[in-house]
Amino acid sequence: MKPKVYIAKPIPESVEKYIAEYCEYKIWDEKTPIPKEKLLEEIKDIDGLMLPKGEITNEFLDQAPKLKVVSNIAVGYDGFDIEAMKKHKVLGTHTPHVLDETVADTIFGLILMTARKLSECNHHVKKGHWNKMDSEDFFGKDVHDATLGIIGMGRIGEKVARRATQGFNMNVLYYNRSRRKDVEEKYNVRYSDMTNLLRESDFVLLMLPLTNSTFQFMGANEFKLMKTDAFFFNCSRGKTVDENALIEALKMKKISGAGLDVYEQEPINKDNPLLLMDNVVTLPHIGSATKKTRDDMAMRAAENLVAGVTGKTPPDVVKEMR
Repeated sequence: MKPKVYIAKPIPESVEKYIAEYCEYKIWDEKTPIPKEKLLEEIKDIDGLMLPKGEITNEFLDQAPKLKVVSNIAVGYDGFDIEAMKKHKVLGTHTPHVLDETVADTIFGLILMTARKLSECNHHVKKGHWNKMDSEDFFGKDVHDATLGIIGMGRIGEKVARRATQGFNMNVLYYNRSRRKDVEEKYNVRYSDMTNLLRESDFVLLMLPLTNSTFQFMGANEFKLMKTDAFFFNCSRGKTVDENALIEALKMKKISGAGLDVYEQEPINKDNPLLLMDNVVTLPHIGSATKKTRDDMAMRAAENLVAGVTGKTPPDVVKEMR
């Protein structure tokens, strides 16, 4: 008898066929997110669950006594209660690697949009305000030959460093829990402590996973150390930044602007002051959002799911469970 799995979002037909080879499955085929009540109903008799993030708590797992694996169609897994999953002997997996280059593309797009005020210029022209005269209001900051500080030299940070040094001749400083001499040698980047990185960088990029130690890693003290003409970018997790401190730094012109793809609350609250700031580019958490990458993520999640319910070790078990 094939193991039973539930897929909590629409997936490509090729991925669905792959799962069907090994599993009996049901799928939530609506574009809207699956209601919590419906998900709780579906997990009562399944061996595996594949979903786009989600909160996996002790109470949730109590409703799924046969569950062996939760396959996240994302890199982040801060919704996993790791201790509860260990207690219930449920593996958690995610989808690293397949989206690294795509997210790095988004990051550099965000840097260019923010530094060169491209979003503001686009709106200015579309509103019919362009009168053929250059306005100093739209003078931006050069990206080429500038200094980029990367906080968190993981897989994506490395891809950004390559683009920065090889494509834009930037000086790259980085701060990381452990020094990456391989990246230093490959891309001519320099390790730095946090204080120096914040003081020297024209652009500061935060790329840390969300953990107890990285919660609100960037706060008022960190923003005070940055140059007043520097820009801040966050494409990791919203809660790695003290958002109120960021808003205050922008209001008081302690920094020049920001580019964000993630927020403390998602979707972002419509009353959030960041939405009213012309010097802040706000993206809707779309770092990995290309068709190919999202299809690849779904297939990787399916491979993790199938491995977990057929007695094999999934390729991408989250590190806290290895």
